[in-house]
Amino acid sequence: MPSIIHEVESTMRHRFTLSPSRFPLRRTLTGLALSCSLLPLFAQAQSVEARLADSLSVNGQPMPVKEITATPMQGIYHVQLESGESFYSNAEGSYFLVGDLFENGAEGLVNLSEQAKNQARVEALAAIPESERFVYRGVEEPRATVVVFTDPTCPYCERLHESVPELNERGIAVHYLAFPRAGMNSEAATTIQRAWCADNRSEAMTRAQQRQPLSGSASCDNPVGEQYELGLELGVKGTPAIILPDGQMVPGFVPPERLAAMLGLDDE
Repeated sequence: MPSIIHEVESTMRHRFTLSPSRFPLRRTLTGLALSCSLLPLFAQAQSVEARLADSLSVNGQPMPVKEITATPMQGIYHVQLESGESFYSNAEGSYFLVGDLFENGAEGLVNLSEQAKNQARVEALAAIPESERFVYRGVEEPRATVVVFTDPTCPYCERLHESVPELNERGIAVHYLAFPRAGMNSEAATTIQRAWCADNRSEAMTRAQQRQPLSGSASCDNPVGEQYELGLELGVKGTPAIILPDGQMVPGFVPPERLAAMLGLDDE
């Protein structure tokens, strides 16, 4: 199925015509003037966000809206779809903007879109208990924790895993979530499922990251599929994808000293 955002981008210069909302009346209105005077009252009873969520469509097809929120720009709303994609719309849903929204403040440009994505990642990851992660931590209490969407068939994931002991020594705990890049029917997905089903999950994942074959079962109850879908929703496009405590996503391998600096631990 083609991306909805791709559809929006390819048609965003055209104005979409939306069918007017219908609001049922509890009693028959006997006068046309009375009808016209009451309709605005019913329209005002529903918020702009709710009306837009109910009526937003492209080419006559309703869009799978997850959430709509107002922005600091008057009349412009942020639309988030169930797929994790997002864009901006006017109150009528007749104009779309695809891209980031910046605030030009006294301290320079602030990417409001990225701030919203970071917060969404923080909230989503907070809902995943430690029992549903591959956890690597040092002996001491961690000073910081990063969450990494990983794929054991990814060379840069292997390189990152080789640096996990040093990260742990620096006080950085590493929590893995599954993101088989080729999808749930891939070899990587099966490998992660086998690691999850092992008696010692973290040890099995280490073997997988070292390209050692895992021969155990892959059919136990596991969250691999859910984590893959979550990664897509949060904007993960490749692995490793490192999520910092503030929700910022850092794609690719990052050397331990640089990651420690990003976490503010380089001079501690």
